[in-house]
Amino acid sequence: MSSPTETSSPRRTPLPRAASVVAVVAMLVLAAVAFYAVGRDASSGSPTRTVFVTGSGTATSVPDTVTFQLGVTTLRANAAEALHVNNLRMHALEKALQAQGVKKKDLQTSGLSIYQTTNQNGTPTGFSVSDTLQVVMHNFQRAGGAIDAAVTAVGNGVSFNGVSFSQSNQSTALTQARANAIDAAHRAASTLARAAHLTLGAPIKIVDQENQSPPTPYPLGFATATGSAAMKSAFSTPLSPGTMTVSVQVSVTYQVTP
Repeated sequence: MSSPTETSSPRRTPLPRAASVVAVVAMLVLAAVAFYAVGRDASSGSPTRTVFVTGSGTATSVPDTVTFQLGVTTLRANAAEALHVNNLRMHALEKALQAQGVKKKDLQTSGLSIYQTTNQNGTPTGFSVSDTLQVVMHNFQRAGGAIDAAVTAVGNGVSFNGVSFSQSNQSTALTQARANAIDAAHRAASTLARAAHLTLGAPIKIVDQENQSPPTPYPLGFATATGSAAMKSAFSTPLSPGTMTVSVQVSVTYQVTP
């Protein structure tokens, strides 16, 4: 009798140690990714509902600083003489301003020109020198008197190029304007929330946009002086500062719930 045929089962070749480690690490990575995806999906919930509004606020303040320009022009037969005389007159101008409380650091040369003058036929007649000084006065009450004193000291040939007003510190006005802007934005958001039958929550984003109005120039009614006697008999030059407006616009995003 023949013996039954024996069938041998295939032998499993063990994986190398390095391959086993790679397989385990790959399984751990897949498990971590799956856990992260499930956790993120479970915690996402419904999207946050928001309402976006803008609000504007203003505040007014009284300027405490005045800026103006005074110029001196001298005509002479030659350039050297014109420049020399004009320099003397500018020195008298600065001295008169400082006597009225203007500090030297608040005096700044803003223009200087020297050119030859001619008549209508083009024939040279001499030279003209012009010097312009920008003046900043923080003692506003003395500004009119300072202008008068400067014009009196120079006499003919003085020019006045305008005046502007500003405020040295606008922090108080800006604070008030921002508060008014936030109040306006909140009122707008509350109106929208009520109309949509939603409950208004806290603001989650605020963007501030400051907008300060620039000083307004006010030209005065004279360009040149006609003589010191006329100026001495006149009243002090009146200056009315009025008010300045600071405006602020805010953009606010509020959270709302059903």
